[in-house]
Amino acid sequence: MKTLKFDVFGRDVLVIWGARGWEVYYPGDDGKRRPAGDIRLPPNLPEAELARHLDDLCHEWARPGHDRVKLLD
Repeated sequence: MKTLKFDVFGRDVLVIWGARGWEVYYPGDDGKRRPAGDIRLPPNLPEAELARHLDDLCHEWARPGHDRVKLLD
């Protein structure tokens, strides 16, 4: 299972490759994660396209200082 963490316009988002394809979660301060039902990713989306796709889906979250989607370590 592969897990990627993105900064989506100032909001942390986890993208996990699972049995059903890409699954998206919001990490909580308590170590738990909540499903991000408002973000759907196509199961066949290449990993290299995740940031661009998240940018397209969530562009309304953009604001000064958080004007792009970034892959975090």
